[in-house]
Amino acid sequence: MSNPRRDPSRLDVDLVGLASPTEERNPASAELDTLDAHGMVDVILGEDATVAAAVQARSAEIAALVETCVAAIADGGTVHYLGAGTSGRLAVLDAVELAPTFDADESMVTAHLAGGPGAFLTAVEGAEDSAAQGAQLVREQCREGDVVIGLAASGRTPFVAGALEAARAAGMPTALISANPAAPLAPLADHAILLDVGPEVVTGSTRMKAGTAQKLTLNALSTATMVRLGTTFGNLMIQVRPTNEKLVARTVRMLVQASGAEPEEAARVLEDAGGSVRVALVALLSGTDARASAAALEDFPRDPRRIGDPAGIRSAVAALGG
Repeated sequence: MSNPRRDPSRLDVDLVGLASPTEERNPASAELDTLDAHGMVDVILGEDATVAAAVQARSAEIAALVETCVAAIADGGTVHYLGAGTSGRLAVLDAVELAPTFDADESMVTAHLAGGPGAFLTAVEGAEDSAAQGAQLVREQCREGDVVIGLAASGRTPFVAGALEAARAAGMPTALISANPAAPLAPLADHAILLDVGPEVVTGSTRMKAGTAQKLTLNALSTATMVRLGTTFGNLMIQVRPTNEKLVARTVRMLVQASGAEPEEAARVLEDAGGSVRVALVALLSGTDARASAAALEDFPRDPRRIGDPAGIRSAVAALGG
């Protein structure tokens, strides 16, 4: 069943004046339709090239939010992403990819899309306009100790506003990721990450630069959070789930890269360790067996407060004399 279209006669004319940079016209693309394909692509990519710097400019704010998320997850809380349209879909994408990469489940990071899961593939008319639905979602699915992060390119999405208001009223830490430096919802956020990417190539199409900026922000936020929680050794994924042949091969290759062992030895030790990458890595680095390595790791569990060795790998190896 299709969703009913909004009646244009009921348009709130006040919204017309609520412009954000994403709604302004971009002079660089004002004649976009007069260009050939190569010219169009050059303009689009030229504008995209400015996005990383805009995100880098907010690195301090992103890092502060990382620490808030790390503390919450370490204490058993959950980080909740909430958004509508492109912003919400990017949130879902980031959250679901954490499982195979860092063995993170929905109790650690989860995403909520306005309009429900079906809105990922099919737009749900008016879903973003309900502050009540955002507030209800937070009241029903979030709890004390959780972190609520709203994503809204315009910085004024009612669904996100309702969620942030409800979270703040319940005493939960809040954050906003927006492409509007003057986002109206910023006062509702303990962490306001306001990305100044300027006007879109196609006016108002926030799936472009605004979406790219939000994805880069989520990449940095979730990756740094997971690394601080001890899911890597250096830049190697030690919490990866080897659920298929490609991931098993990647796991063995990672053990070889980290230890200098031959692939055959790394595969044997991984099998002796029952598939535990952490145990196998400690065994290879310390020259001990899987049983001793597992025992050492029990003394050094993952701990974000152990700066420099949150995974406990280095500490376990040192304890074994490696």
